[in-house]
Amino acid sequence: MSGVTDRSARPADDRGDRQADTVFFGGVVRTMEPPAAPGRRERALPTAVAVKDGVIVRVGSDREICALAGPHTRSVDLAGRLLLPGFHDSHLHLLSYGLSLEKVYLDGATSIDEIVRRGRDFLRQSGGPRGGWIQGRGWNNELWPGRRFPNRYDLDRISTDHPVTYTHTCGHIIAVNSKALEVMGVTRDTPQLPGGQIDVDERGEPLGIFREEARVLVYEAIPQLEVADIKRLLVLGAQRALRCGLTALQTDDFEAVPEEDFPRVIEAYTQLAQEGALPVRVFEQCLLPRPEQLRRFLEMGYTTGYQVGRFKIGPLKLLADGSLGGRTAFLDRPYADCPSTCGIGVFSQQQLDELVETAHRAGMPAAIHCIGNATMQMALDSIERAQLRWPRADMRHSIIHCQITDQPLLQRFRALGVIAHIQPVFVAGDWHIAADRVGEELAATSYNWQTMAQLGIPIACGSDCPVERFDVMENIYCAVTRQDFNGQPAGGWYPQQRLTVEQAVYGHTMGAAYASYDERVSGSLSVGKRADMAVVDRDIFTIPPAQIKEARVVMTVLDGEIVYEREER
Repeated sequence: MSGVTDRSARPADDRGDRQADTVFFGGVVRTMEPPAAPGRRERALPTAVAVKDGVIVRVGSDREICALAGPHTRSVDLAGRLLLPGFHDSHLHLLSYGLSLEKVYLDGATSIDEIVRRGRDFLRQSGGPRGGWIQGRGWNNELWPGRRFPNRYDLDRISTDHPVTYTHTCGHIIAVNSKALEVMGVTRDTPQLPGGQIDVDERGEPLGIFREEARVLVYEAIPQLEVADIKRLLVLGAQRALRCGLTALQTDDFEAVPEEDFPRVIEAYTQLAQEGALPVRVFEQCLLPRPEQLRRFLEMGYTTGYQVGRFKIGPLKLLADGSLGGRTAFLDRPYADCPSTCGIGVFSQQQLDELVETAHRAGMPAAIHCIGNATMQMALDSIERAQLRWPRADMRHSIIHCQITDQPLLQRFRALGVIAHIQPVFVAGDWHIAADRVGEELAATSYNWQTMAQLGIPIACGSDCPVERFDVMENIYCAVTRQDFNGQPAGGWYPQQRLTVEQAVYGHTMGAAYASYDERVSGSLSVGKRADMAVVDRDIFTIPPAQIKEARVVMTVLDGEIVYEREER
């Protein structure tokens, strides 16, 4: 694209207070404002936007907008590209993503032998890992023969001198080697943790596989991140997000550090914000799974809305169950392909009620990770009880993932006004396993995005990165096709649940902005809102849906400033 030019557009007059700082013209502008009222005449799509002091001051035609330019106005020719509001990712793990960029890359590995080879290569090339630990993330046993999890003996082939820890792509299962077990002090006598599982062999010896809450034993053994490390990793991840047009991230970062270290994460963000060095807007989803942690957090003066620059405290985040791939999502019935388990419910109903109520009373909504329908029922019960006992206005409680649902559950979402944080990109992998895991009957009522939309459930879209990539175009493609990246299954998986392009983009803009209480200042290209924008190389509203995954963000704008521009190829 032609990008920024030094020439100015034709000024209307020479008064500086009527001149824009920057005009973006010559594009296709989709404002993502709510649709016009019935019967109201629809206007032609605007083609240009004017910005002053980081705020949108006018949206209209090239002629209207270029009339606001003066001698010192910067002019940006969009060259026919699509201009959208800056994208929001409503749920990811920015710090974990930054960490993953410095770990063994395991995505796409098709065998245990391959993840072993990658670990050996990393050890040879790195000259010694940070803190002595070899860490990796992204293995997916569904991609290899036999589909068994890697264990201590497999990872011992990488090293018996260095502790090795490999995290499943879902983040809910960790495999470690024998040296790591030694450092952790885990033996056959180590008790199981409530809400988790340490896998053992037939002799009762630990296999080096830790599920759900048992992962805490691994996290506590890994060398701690210092504030400087956290800052570096956050910036590294955020700069990658800008390349995808993401200007706002709703992120759970406390999960990447030991439970009592969450103040270090807040301190890192606070320093970055005060230094003007935070590349994106951040709404922190605060993982505080223990009542004493939550009370400490609140006593420190934090609650939803606390803000320093681009950093803002968001909801209480709770991990209430696991993942579908690891069969740790908590169902109301046994797994169809493993009748011995219903998954893992991390909390009792009483424990969940206490956490949600404590946060609710402090004005802090809960954002609860729920993949299984049994966990979702528990979460909605806790939210309803808190609202009934302590009524508060505008408490935007939410459920993250919302995968295995049924019609009564979705009706409760609507009745309680609960936000659904969905990750459409999950369908690319999950359609292969969902029916096997939960059975055809329950699969047919799961990932029911269009039903959610028709019921009026607020939808916010995200990626759960680094579980999946935060490429927004890939996420939108999956939302509107319900296919994987090879175009399968033909016609889409339960195609009646596809979202329209408008709905999918709305979920990444206004829908996600609503989830972070930012809909009045962000989420649409409207006069008076922040000038956060994304430029896409083609109009995804008019091209065949199969081509959306090929679309690319070519420019990202934050506060009216171009913070990323893709080099021409």
